[in-house]
Amino acid sequence: MRAAFSDALVAAAKANPKILLLTGDHGYALFDAFRKECPQQYINCGIAEQNMVGVAAGLAKAGFIPFVYGLSAFVPIRVLEQIKIDVCYESLKVIFIGDGAGVVYSHLGSSHQSTEDIAALRAIPNLNILSPADPYELSYTMSLALNSEHATYLRMGKADLGEVHSEPVQGDIGALMPVQVNPQAKTLILATGSMVSVGSQIAKNNPNIDLYSVPSIKPINASAVLDICAGRNKIYILEEHSIYGGLGSCIAEIIAGKLLCDFKIIGIKDRFSERCGDYAYLMEEHGLNAMKLEGVFL
Repeated sequence: MRAAFSDALVAAAKANPKILLLTGDHGYALFDAFRKECPQQYINCGIAEQNMVGVAAGLAKAGFIPFVYGLSAFVPIRVLEQIKIDVCYESLKVIFIGDGAGVVYSHLGSSHQSTEDIAALRAIPNLNILSPADPYELSYTMSLALNSEHATYLRMGKADLGEVHSEPVQGDIGALMPVQVNPQAKTLILATGSMVSVGSQIAKNNPNIDLYSVPSIKPINASAVLDICAGRNKIYILEEHSIYGGLGSCIAEIIAGKLLCDFKIIGIKDRFSERCGDYAYLMEEHGLNAMKLEGVFL
């Protein structure tokens, strides 16, 4: 998925010299191609993320399209006030890339993990929140961000989990993407980001489960959500994010009072990671790998 991001960014920047990449001293190997192809459009703002967002806001006011890249623990969490006041209050178009969302930076501990970023941003106006699941959705969400008039937060989680779609996806912003659909299925999984891959592992062993990916959390097509959820006995939300304020909360706000079914949000419970280990270890610790979840769907 990181290669798809790099390719899409380089192609966009070569087509439009107004596109600039700002980084907070991160992503060197990721941006080798960008620095080679578009050296005049690359700005290393150093380890000063709040200042970097202020610089991006000024550039956006001057007619540029800034991409602001950082680890998701810093962009958007460390710079939340600057996103709200400098960018969104001014209705500026800045595209924020939060890399390593969830518990990707597992060995670095809770200071470098980001399981609250969606919740922190959802209440800020004039801001899209996109969460791609694979390279196809990454290309799709990059296109949405570039074509939107608003600021965008693009959340990149674990990047090497493979593909969940077999071909490029398309649709308006807010659309839900089918991964496995059986018209007779009474159980529905709605997942976003890395958890679509986990949901796919669960669904392929159970034809009575429908699985949709949700790459656009804000805005989201509420009518499509209601149509897809209607008639289900059970609805599960999978997200590598806190159970509070993320995709699960978004879906609950849409269907509350309109549908009657069992509804469960499966994500990071109200706690920090308690131990240090690799990504697979932490996903198991939080009960989010396919093996841990299989019992839930029996």
